Amino acid sequence: MTRALSALIRAVPALLLALAAQARPLVYCADSSPEGFDPGMWDSQGTNTISKQMFQGLLAFTRGTTALEPNLAESYELSPDARTITFHLRRGVRFQTTSYFKPTREFNADDVIFTFTRFIDPKTAFNKAFPVNFVYPNNLGLAKLLEGIDKLDDYTVRFRLKAPNVAFVANFAMAWSVIESAEYADQLLARGRAADINNFPVGTGPYQFRSYAKDDVLRMDPNPSYWRAVQKGKLIFSFAREPNVRVQKLLAGECQIAAALRDVDVTTLARRRDVIIEKIAALNISYLSFNMRKAPTDKRLVRTALDIAVDRDAIFKALFPRGDAQQAVSAFPPAIPGYDQSLRNEYDPERAKKLLAEAGFPNGFEIDLWALPVARPTNPNGQLMAQLIQQDWARIGVTAHIKTYEWGEYLKRANRGEHSVYMSGWSGETGDADEFLTPNLSCAANKTGIKFCNKDFEALIDEARATPDMARRKELYEKAQRIFKFERPWITMAHSTVYIARRPDVHGFIMSPNGSVDFENVYRD
Repeated sequence: MTRALSALIRAVPALLLALAAQARPLVYCADSSPEGFDPGMWDSQGTNTISKQMFQGLLAFTRGTTALEPNLAESYELSPDARTITFHLRRGVRFQTTSYFKPTREFNADDVIFTFTRFIDPKTAFNKAFPVNFVYPNNLGLAKLLEGIDKLDDYTVRFRLKAPNVAFVANFAMAWSVIESAEYADQLLARGRAADINNFPVGTGPYQFRSYAKDDVLRMDPNPSYWRAVQKGKLIFSFAREPNVRVQKLLAGECQIAAALRDVDVTTLARRRDVIIEKIAALNISYLSFNMRKAPTDKRLVRTALDIAVDRDAIFKALFPRGDAQQAVSAFPPAIPGYDQSLRNEYDPERAKKLLAEAGFPNGFEIDLWALPVARPTNPNGQLMAQLIQQDWARIGVTAHIKTYEWGEYLKRANRGEHSVYMSGWSGETGDADEFLTPNLSCAANKTGIKFCNKDFEALIDEARATPDMARRKELYEKAQRIFKFERPWITMAHSTVYIARRPDVHGFIMSPNGSVDFENVYRD
């Protein structure tokens, strides 16, 4: 290689950054701040959305669909018995060069091994230096599912499962399973700064971290060494919890895309020519989760009474005036194979009173009801929903005290089990029932006793995961849903259409089935 050619190659990243600096930045008005930047540690839509811009997994979902496609893996094979997955890794991919990390090698199998071993082995040196709870992997029961991970060579990795699992492959496209740099981790460990992996991210994605002002703004630059097309401009997340603030910023041109809209905002913005509204019938659900460890919600009759005392029709009129949300009956949306069409919600305050008396509470009781502090498409106003439920419960003699916290604090306290009833939700990416059931309702997700754990339910979803016969899987999921409906660990609320507003000068934006956003190859005129 001539000196001139070598100098030109070295100059390309700087040239690409200079061109990106000339393009107008793309600003996204986000509804919640990240808990951190270590993707495996967190499990909220806000954090996952940010991770998607900077990190990548072995697989990805084809834009706008639930179909899988290669990403950091060029290809993969699933064994006929659904117990072995072999990935052939992409060559020529480099981790991002930042002010705090400069990679000396390309992405390879060591990075895959580091990423996933960290989830399943608390005795690794890095986990000892920075012990954390990996929310989604732990809820999934990843350590119990994996038999082992083998490095066959620098660009081939094999995952061995303890039992057949036809749904497992999709995990490699999810936000929690994106690949981190083993070399970066080694450097942090050597410097005694392992916790910085959560503060200063390094990935292989289209954008790289620049700076973050907590609860205010996150700035990302185009990754000049990106293995696909380098992005045209900078990406900025401007955080605004209040939906009306995000709408006003969008109209003022302070952001070009805003997080999911409330129904009332859709009606207002639909009349404007300077705003384009994208929509998708998302794979999502909102619900109220009972604390299964704390009295009185540890009693099934109490949970059933509180559920059937809720007037969902009245709540939907107040929260979803457009009429395109759907009442949730089961643990996942009707569009997903295996949904039990025979299940129904019930509204019967008189029966609810009788159940409370049977449970030993003829005069009712007092209870805390936690209101969601952020607006979501399936729950656009947590405070209003809480007030309406409070009124419903008062009719059966139950006094609800509404509480709420800042989003990060809300999640931490709920995970510790401080609640009696709290509002939550879930969005799926794969279109498979297991993605809703296992992370949320399996015994692996219930190490503290706060959440649902039922041996009969567990046996059904375990068998369904191992069954390639779709007719049999459907039968198993229907049986599992009937147990879910009988035990009532949740008050199921809504499946919603997701609306996202953008300015007309934004191009290349495609909504995801779970309502999340991906800004690769999205740019402004």
